Amino acid sequence: MVLNKPLFLLLHILAARQVTNPNPPQWDYRDTTRWNADYPTCGGRQQSPINLDHYTSIGSLKPALKFRNYAQPFARQLTLVNNGHTADITLPETVRGPRPTISGGLLDGVYEAQSLHFHWGAPGNPRGSEHTVNGYRYDVELHIVHKNMKYGNAEEAMQRPDGLAVLAIMINIVDFPNTYYPGLNRVFNSLPYVRVADTNTTIPSQLSLNHFLGDVDTRNFYAYQGSLTTPPCSEAVTWHVFPRPLLISRELVNQQTYFNNPKRSINFNVLPPFCRLKSSSN
Repeated sequence: MVLNKPLFLLLHILAARQVTNPNPPQWDYRDTTRWNADYPTCGGRQQSPINLDHYTSIGSLKPALKFRNYAQPFARQLTLVNNGHTADITLPETVRGPRPTISGGLLDGVYEAQSLHFHWGAPGNPRGSEHTVNGYRYDVELHIVHKNMKYGNAEEAMQRPDGLAVLAIMINIVDFPNTYYPGLNRVFNSLPYVRVADTNTTIPSQLSLNHFLGDVDTRNFYAYQGSLTTPPCSEAVTWHVFPRPLLISRELVNQQTYFNNPKRSINFNVLPPFCRLKSSSN
């Protein structure tokens, strides 16, 4: 994997102090603008997702992203879970022992891979990425979630501005793709087995995180400080968003129509209107 100078976007946004409901209700995607009524941080000033504008971004000399153990197979088969909102996979250790990690880019420290999940559209509204680039919305967005290794658990990390790091891989649907991605193919082929919320299935293959990263151009990305895109919307995430999409087959992605959740027709958050980007160079 060759890494070079990334495309870098810095946001400097003041985050307001929030008081959270100790017993917030369940949330869904029917009206994301109302999340902040029960999760006040969702109305903060450093919320994700955002539109990434090439023309106001800064070509940066920040270090390239470094990937460790991404090519190592996981020590056990992965379990795909319908958590009621999306298809989610908790990532185990690798055959070498440690989980995959990332460093470099906008990150100060080493971040350990924890999980991955997807955001997509719906019939009649197929474009479902959360981030947009120059106003363009992709078909699917894959998030690989990492935790700063200096924090003991995800709950602690979510309370810290440097607690989490997410890689956002964009995916577009085409009729005849030229590349086969083992991780993506096996996940989408498994979706019919988790149609109902709170069900799961084992993916019958030994995979590595590289099988999900595919041939994405890791030399070029947008990076910014933001938040989780779902409640509690913790402003604890360093985002690295790769604008060049992976291409997968339309027939394969049609499997997601089996993913049955009556509480939503889509599973992506809208761009928050209160975020204002401010670019700077280092």
